[in-house]
Amino acid sequence: MKLSRTASIILLIVANIAIDQISKFIVRAKIAQYEVIELIGEAFILTKVENEGAFLGMGSDLSPLLKWALLLILPVIVLGGVIYYILTNKSLDRLSLIAFCCIVGGGIANVFDRFMYGSVTDFFHIDLGGVFRTGIFNLADMSVSFGMILLVIASFQQRKLEKANA
Repeated sequence: MKLSRTASIILLIVANIAIDQISKFIVRAKIAQYEVIELIGEAFILTKVENEGAFLGMGSDLSPLLKWALLLILPVIVLGGVIYYILTNKSLDRLSLIAFCCIVGGGIANVFDRFMYGSVTDFFHIDLGGVFRTGIFNLADMSVSFGMILLVIASFQQRKLEKANA
């Protein structure tokens, strides 16, 4: 049985949200705030942080009204626009469609956290001896980042295809 395009889009978005929310549920239940659990030595750890801001805590010192506007209302409008775009633009290639579904799923998952809990639960941290180091992030952040990388790849593929057809 082949799923319709719309059903596939919804399934991908919901899967991204579900995986993120399940992971956060487990982290909230099992890991104390700022507790450090080494997964691969000090290179890859779990540590629970409640992020009241945006990326890497930016905006956490904003007034409650600005937080609502910039971290809840604006993302909901943007996510709604992206959902409308992917549902109505039938010419999107498969890779771009998957990319947008990852971005939307991760975005919705983090907006859900902000709405329900007032913060986003982050818990992964990578530190490869100072050569590569991340902030503390979650699966929704990974989904958005993966989606952005896929969009860049899809863009290069599309340009290559257009040059070949020209």
